[in-house]
Amino acid sequence: MESKNIYYIDFGTQARFVEEIEKMNTEYYLANGKNKKYHIVTYGCQMNVHDSEKLAGMLNAMGYIETENIQEADLIIFNTCSVREHAESRVYGNIGPLKRLKEKKPDLIVGVCGCMPQQVEVAQKLAKLFPFLDIIFGTKSLHKFPQLLYTAITEKKTVIEVSEDEDVVVEGIPTARRQGVSAFVNIIYGCNNFCSYCIVPYVRGRERSRRPEEIIYEIEQLAQNGIKEVTLLGQNVNSYGKDLGNSITFPKLLEKVNEIKGIERIRFVTSHPKDLSDELIVAMRDLEKVCEHIHLPVQSGSTRILKAMNRHYTKEDYLRLVEKLKTNIPDIAITTDIIVGFPGETDEDFEDTLDVCRKVEFDSAYTFIYSKRRGTPAEKMPNQVPDDIKYQRFQRLVKLVEEIALKKNRQMLGKTYEILIDSHSKRNNLLAGRTRTNKVVNVKCSEEFMFKFVNVKIFEAAEHWLYGEVI
Repeated sequence: MESKNIYYIDFGTQARFVEEIEKMNTEYYLANGKNKKYHIVTYGCQMNVHDSEKLAGMLNAMGYIETENIQEADLIIFNTCSVREHAESRVYGNIGPLKRLKEKKPDLIVGVCGCMPQQVEVAQKLAKLFPFLDIIFGTKSLHKFPQLLYTAITEKKTVIEVSEDEDVVVEGIPTARRQGVSAFVNIIYGCNNFCSYCIVPYVRGRERSRRPEEIIYEIEQLAQNGIKEVTLLGQNVNSYGKDLGNSITFPKLLEKVNEIKGIERIRFVTSHPKDLSDELIVAMRDLEKVCEHIHLPVQSGSTRILKAMNRHYTKEDYLRLVEKLKTNIPDIAITTDIIVGFPGETDEDFEDTLDVCRKVEFDSAYTFIYSKRRGTPAEKMPNQVPDDIKYQRFQRLVKLVEEIALKKNRQMLGKTYEILIDSHSKRNNLLAGRTRTNKVVNVKCSEEFMFKFVNVKIFEAAEHWLYGEVI
């Protein structure tokens, strides 16, 4: 049965505002012979990227068209991330210069949304620093965007919306996905883990699972529109269904998605080690469409630091889990997140992290230097690690991670893999795609192979990419 604390609502409640803004934009087109344009700047994780796809879908429904040129936009939205200090600093640095553009184009709408303004004090700071902003709203108000935009346009004032409603799941938000054959699909929102360094539970709310029938319907529609690969999204996908009673688990959901005709690859992020069950490992092993890759954030190799991080597993627990994964799925690729310089981290703790890297042999790792996040327990912890020590450790970690990644990639030389070509490479004029194990492969082939599965033989390997040719 469904949790009594979750309310499922439909985006149709915003229809009136969508229609009103569409009328305004139609009148603008008839008067000026051109459409109003929007530009979205996205920071952060796949969840933010998918939120931007929803913003784009709503804007398309309201009669705007997208532009890659921020200077010609009539509406600019910054979709922000607050997980790292660097991401926040970039947002502040990029909003400021728009004051001049706003002076040249008085009707320009500029907004900030996402994780940063979900924090009340940050929303207030944004309004004070940049009084020319028109809309400021958090993650929990994404579905209200048409209403907020309508108010900003008609009342000519800054609209600030920081909802604390954590019990809502909104279905039916229009989504403008990038061209291609891959798509993101949310299955669960929020997080209940409250890791001591992490702001996510405060800005994304508590866990709320989507109903399985809604997820399956969405993926069936994607398949009918030519999507071949889906990535199931959640802060912790392993928790999916826990708030829906005993009706479904994440592995059971994977079984349902695996049955959908037209879908050929299934990926998912992110998995919390403490919740990775034997049932999920068996599902990954036995379901042919589920890819042989898992992103399993370890964060630290020190049991002492993991306890301080509130991660609920030990170094030994993590290594046992990896062994179980490799035993059941011998070709699995394991990627991870690692934080360097968490408060109280000693040289011995850091050596434990390097030891885990050597034993697991991660295929790649997102490595971060710890930075304080307002409102988290770790912010006030004693024994903050000096910056110079954090940077030294970070450089050692990156060096080891890249050495291992290069070694793993070189083991693929001369072998042939199925690649889903889905983009243009940043290297020369090559196309690019990914193996089932999520390795980026630059491919020498013609445009006719775009958005197709091809067999590629690997001839060159680097730390972060491979090169191959179609056979």
